[in-house]
Amino acid sequence: MYKWIGAMIGAYLFRFPGLIAGFFIGYVIEQYSKGGSKNATEQNKGGSRPSFSGRDRVSPRDFELNLLSLASIIIKADGAVNQTELNYVRQYFVQAYGKERANATFKTFNEVIKNREINTIKIAAYIAQNTRYESRLQILHFLFGIAAADGHVSGNEVSRIREIAGVFRINQRDFESIKAMFFKEADNAYKILEIDKTATDSEIKKAYRTMAKKYHPDKLQHLPPHLVKGAEEKFQSVQQAYEQLQKERGFK
Repeated sequence: MYKWIGAMIGAYLFRFPGLIAGFFIGYVIEQYSKGGSKNATEQNKGGSRPSFSGRDRVSPRDFELNLLSLASIIIKADGAVNQTELNYVRQYFVQAYGKERANATFKTFNEVIKNREINTIKIAAYIAQNTRYESRLQILHFLFGIAAADGHVSGNEVSRIREIAGVFRINQRDFESIKAMFFKEADNAYKILEIDKTATDSEIKKAYRTMAKKYHPDKLQHLPPHLVKGAEEKFQSVQQAYEQLQKERGFK
């Protein structure tokens, strides 16, 4: 309708050139109008479907399948499926979504995705585009949890998680902080608090306050319960790291 109205107005004002221009402008308006109505309809249809969290835009089903895909990448990182790591993922999904929903997700994954080549970059990019930064931090924590389930985080597993973190646009300090929670090294407490070993006592206290605020569960209530649990574990790691440095340095 808009294109014909535009054509008539254009022809009246500028004759034939106006007719062509008016038709084109009207066509653009018409397509835009249709697109807006379609988007509004789709949003209304999907209004009853909860989003992953807060401003995250990925649907729960898509998120679960993509998260399971990333989990399978870590499980297979060493060239074979580790049963302990697989059990960790199953338990995680059952605790997060309930047994029935978790089983349905695994069934869909096995039928549709498992036998296909999983594109790490594509899946990670999809999640990165549709989730908040805080959510992606919790996903990294989950992936490291898978890698550590058998008691050892291998170099291949770290490399795959680092690759995913890069696509997630996770800054280096945050990555090293999460990684340090799964390794026993002398300077882990500093890495967890995202500071250097040369930091002063006052800088350590400031870093602790910043990290405690960042990972405090009360600040992450927009996340699903299972990811809030991951945040609680990280919050505990931050507290333990701070207490360790307090003892080592003798400050309060």
